[in-house]
Amino acid sequence: METPEIIQQAMSVIAAVLEIFGVGVIATAFVHSMIIRIVRLGRDNREEAWQSLRIYMGKALQLGLEFLVAADIIRTVTIKPTMLSIATLGLLIVVRTFLSWSITVENEGCWPWQVAKMRKD
Repeated sequence: METPEIIQQAMSVIAAVLEIFGVGVIATAFVHSMIIRIVRLGRDNREEAWQSLRIYMGKALQLGLEFLVAADIIRTVTIKPTMLSIATLGLLIVVRTFLSWSITVENEGCWPWQVAKMRKD
């Protein structure tokens, strides 16, 4: 069964908005964190300020990646799915999941599924 054209257009707009929002989150967080870093440069311990900046940017990147993945999923399932589009979506999700996990390991010092356990202890 073919999806009506108006629904495809609406989903395409929603996916585009999510992509723009994801990029906006990353860009805004970058600018915000750099301004804060410059303001605090003389006041704070350099190592603590650097670590804080890295954690903040990592979380912003993860949030932005989530929006981008959502946009890709919406775009893939609303158009006529082909094996190529599904394979491309799968590869994008694998790469973005790997990036997200890498950021979590960098910020938290453990795998994502270990974070909740560490916080309970």
